[in-house]
Amino acid sequence: MSHKNRVAVLRGGPSSEYDVSLITGAAVLEHLPEKYKALDILIDKQGVWHREGVPKTPQKALHDVDVVINAMHGEFGEDGKVQQILDGLKVKYTGSRALASALGMNKMLAKKAFIGAGILTPEFLYVEVGDDLIADAEEIMKNFSLPVVIKPNAAGSSVGVSIAKDFDSLLYGLRKASKISKKILIEEFIKGREATCGVIEKFRNQDVYSLLPVEITPQEDQSFFDFESKYSETKGAKETCPANFDHKITEAIQNMAIAAHQVLGLRHYSRSDFIVSPNGIYILEINSLPGLTPQSLLPKSLVAVGSSFPQFLEHLVELALSGK
Repeated sequence: MSHKNRVAVLRGGPSSEYDVSLITGAAVLEHLPEKYKALDILIDKQGVWHREGVPKTPQKALHDVDVVINAMHGEFGEDGKVQQILDGLKVKYTGSRALASALGMNKMLAKKAFIGAGILTPEFLYVEVGDDLIADAEEIMKNFSLPVVIKPNAAGSSVGVSIAKDFDSLLYGLRKASKISKKILIEEFIKGREATCGVIEKFRNQDVYSLLPVEITPQEDQSFFDFESKYSETKGAKETCPANFDHKITEAIQNMAIAAHQVLGLRHYSRSDFIVSPNGIYILEINSLPGLTPQSLLPKSLVAVGSSFPQFLEHLVELALSGK
């Protein structure tokens, strides 16, 4: 009887995206090809690792594992911390390595890298708010014109994100974002069509293969692609894949997604978010561990190019096993 590679699916974690990660992990466990032996490893909100419901140290939880599929999102799972643990244990894993993960998660540093590489991104202001948010808001008003997008500097799934059009909504947005992080990005609001585009390494004989862009159209009462738009079954945004862009714009989005992936040194796969405006195509941010829930965009993009979720998971596992 041939040996089945033991694939641990790592999900949960002490992050604001804990619940989304549980769903991503469940989808991975459900669709992982039968050629692998799947192991469900949960990290709870306190950071305790569990295997088969039993608390374990990371070393004991992974002692007989051939490769890890990292199905976590946000802090700890996507910012390089769990990658450092896996590197220390010499365990192979899917997704980007520690340094690139940290860079991708830090919106300010990622934007600086994009600017350095000539990739168009909205103007921004990086602030560290204190206890006096009114004073912080007044200072922002002196340096930046409204409307602006307010984002925690290191969070995903649009958690804590809002748009401010006046002083009151700026103050509200700072309060909302500061519950996630005191380090906040104030970004120029670009009016246009929202799009996202995933890339996969060593796929279909290309070093970095671009999937087809997806156009995202929030419902009328939603101003942008927020957390509810992403995951609500009743209030979800309309997602069109392939997007209804002309060939020139489609190709430009694909090339920018590849360039962003390479500039940050990401590995295996990623998904970048864009605004297509009359003044150009702007990259907003990049996801080094895109969601893989049934509502997520990357699985839908796979279907659009004639691939399947199980095929994608097999590709990821084999990339990680090969050390690439």
